[in-house]
Amino acid sequence: MPEDTSIERPLFGGAISSTFPLRFQDVSNVRQVPDHQEVYVDPSRDESLIFELLELKVDVADNSSATWFLQDLASEQDAEGAMVIEQSGVFEVDGLHFGNMPTVITTAVGQMAISKGRQGREAQNLVKVYLANLRLKGVATDVLITAYEPILISPLSESAANVGAGVAVPAEQRGCLPMSEVFKLAVSSFKVHNWSLFGPSS
Repeated sequence: MPEDTSIERPLFGGAISSTFPLRFQDVSNVRQVPDHQEVYVDPSRDESLIFELLELKVDVADNSSATWFLQDLASEQDAEGAMVIEQSGVFEVDGLHFGNMPTVITTAVGQMAISKGRQGREAQNLVKVYLANLRLKGVATDVLITAYEPILISPLSESAANVGAGVAVPAEQRGCLPMSEVFKLAVSSFKVHNWSLFGPSS
């Protein structure tokens, strides 16, 4: 069984880092994603890991922020059958304080049917979505770490050409770390090395 090696990866020019498997390739430039996003994909499994920096949503409560962002994501992607499977409480994150303002985190896991790019509803894949919201209140920033794991691939989806249609093969059968563990590792290892990334006030 191949070893799914994970290493610390520099994000946003090295201002941030996170640890996750080498099999995830940086496609941010290829996909021309916005500057506030970095996207990593394992094309052989159609799994992806996205890091996103957003202005702090001050009107969203800490205890429901991950769920709010998950539902917002479903709405943005015109997803069908979106549901929240589980959500965590609010936890303070040691080592990510800026000034005397604490950083808190909440997580949520959901399931939804989404299609890639401009493919229609008939090409929707059923995916499990893991989302963590780290609220860096000292720099007024919401960090989203989102992981996508396919459950069922539509034969009409462009994903089918790479990974095959039907029920996704479990990660363990391919010698890979399950996406739930990739997500936990990426979140727990998240570090800020240069707070000036968030603006002159930081």
